[in-house]
Amino acid sequence: MTNSLDRSLWNRNVRFCGVDEAGRGALAGPVVAAAVMMPPGLLVNGVNDSKLVSPRRRTELAAEIHRHAQAWAVAASSPALIDDRNILEATCRAMLRAIAKLAVAPQLVLVDGPGLPGSPLACRGIIGGDRRCYSIACASILAKVHRDRLMARLDRTHPGYSFRRHKGYGTAAHLAALHELGPSPTHRHSFAPVAACTAPGDCR
Repeated sequence: MTNSLDRSLWNRNVRFCGVDEAGRGALAGPVVAAAVMMPPGLLVNGVNDSKLVSPRRRTELAAEIHRHAQAWAVAASSPALIDDRNILEATCRAMLRAIAKLAVAPQLVLVDGPGLPGSPLACRGIIGGDRRCYSIACASILAKVHRDRLMARLDRTHPGYSFRRHKGYGTAAHLAALHELGPSPTHRHSFAPVAACTAPGDCR
């Protein structure tokens, strides 16, 4: 994990936050975004792209980020919003809400990806930002840990799909459950693998 961009901005006294999402490619559950502002020069050891960190270590790192951050916030867009609009707009809305919830207003937003349409703040998109920018990596960890907890709760609400295990992504076990049970209310019905299953046993 590099932190040269973060250090450069800290050295210039720029107040900035990192933003990332979790769950964009899942077939069920919300998409979750996190925004994080870390104190200048404070580096939590082990922070990296959340996909490269074990679940247990992610939880530990999230607790440290919560403890040290100048400000942090999470926001989610529901499956219903994803279906009504589209996943890109739903993700952007979640990111914008997370930024708006920060207790300290940033001057600059660093976001994983090409950018953040609709941002009222200066924004810099960074492709692969969760592996190239420390603040974005912090946000990726908070978003992932928060969403995993939401999916564990949805596993209890909608048993049979094993959401706790695959977090709503299109694994073979998840697709088999969709075929057997049909979609649940928390599935994204506009996504092709879900749309193909309108009822139990009806996957085309």
